Amino acid sequence: MTRIAPARLLALAALLPLATSALAQQKIEQQMSYEQFKASGLDKLSAGELANLNAWLEGKLEVETAKAVEGVRQESGDDRRGLTQRESRDPVAAAITGAFTGFGKGRQFTLDNGQVWQQIDEASLSAKLDNPKVRITPSLLGGAWYLAVDGYNTRAKVQRVK
Repeated sequence: MTRIAPARLLALAALLPLATSALAQQKIEQQMSYEQFKASGLDKLSAGELANLNAWLEGKLEVETAKAVEGVRQESGDDRRGLTQRESRDPVAAAITGAFTGFGKGRQFTLDNGQVWQQIDEASLSAKLDNPKVRITPSLLGGAWYLAVDGYNTRAKVQRVK
């Protein structure tokens, strides 16, 4: 079996909704030849029944496209937030695995989703928590990311290392 590079899989996943959207805009009677349409018995449907069938097909196509895109993303394992310039800018909501003893420059935080982030600024926070929930958000400008522990106002500037 030929293995497709994760970048190519993601490119295909990005194009899939466009292709299916164009297909969904065509009614079933436009997608089939007249002979196919008649042979399937669809020519016996009323205008209302045909409209309902087209609406159902469009919804089904959207659902299946979304599943396919998510499958490609999971297969490629390409959750690159915080690692590259061409990355998702979606916030990360997770929990730190194990004990959290506060912020300190150079400390690494392993999340329950497998990501590892390292603090790169001098922010400090003294706390002792087990498996605290955290939110990592991108800055509005530039490529900086900030980690905040639920229940605390202090944020630490972090960079993803894994």
